[in-house]
Amino acid sequence: MRKPGTLTVVCGSMFAGKSEELIRRARRALFARKKVQVFKPVLDDRYHATMVVTHMGVRHEAVPVASVEDLESKIEPETDVIVIDEAQFFDASLVELAVDLADHGRDVVVGGLDQDFRRMPFGPMPALLAAADEVVKLRAICMRCGAPASHTYRTIDGKPAHKDDPVILIGATEKYEARCRACYKLLGLKPRRSSVRRWR
Repeated sequence: MRKPGTLTVVCGSMFAGKSEELIRRARRALFARKKVQVFKPVLDDRYHATMVVTHMGVRHEAVPVASVEDLESKIEPETDVIVIDEAQFFDASLVELAVDLADHGRDVVVGGLDQDFRRMPFGPMPALLAAADEVVKLRAICMRCGAPASHTYRTIDGKPAHKDDPVILIGATEKYEARCRACYKLLGLKPRRSSVRRWR
C-alpha cells in the first residue's frame, strides 16, 4: 500500500517562472528514479503541442489533455509524480482528482495563474491552493518599472484590456505583461468607495 502523497501548488503571474519550477521538480523526481508524468491542457499550444516550454525556451515532454477526465484516463498505474501545467484552464473537478491522487500516495505538483488579467481568482486555482500541502507563490519583474510583480496585465494592440473582455486569451509577450500594483491599469474598473480612500 502506498503512503500518502503530497499536493504542491506553484502559482503566480505570467513570467514568474511557474513552468520552470514545474520542470525543475519533474527533473528532480526523475533523478530520484521516480516515474513522472507531465500534463498540459491541449489548448495551450503557444510554444509546442506536446511540451511544457518556459518563456526562456526550457522544455520538457508533456501529455496534452482536453479535460480532467482525459487527464485521469492517461495516468499510468505505476506513476509516482503527476505534474500539471496551466491548471487554471481546467474545471473544478481537477481539485477532487488532485486530492484523491495525493490521498492515494501520488505526489501531485500543479502550476497555474492564481489570478486572471482582472486580478480575480482564476478557475480551480483558489480551491487547489486551499487543499495544497505546500504553496509556492512566485513573483515576476514588472515590465514597466522593474519592481516585483504579482499581476498579469493584458494589452490589446498596445492598449489596456477592458475588464469585460473574455477571461481566456492564449498568448505570451505579444498580449501580456507582468505588472506591479502601481503599474497595473485596466479599463472599465469603477473607482473604490470613498470609505476606502482614506488609506490613500
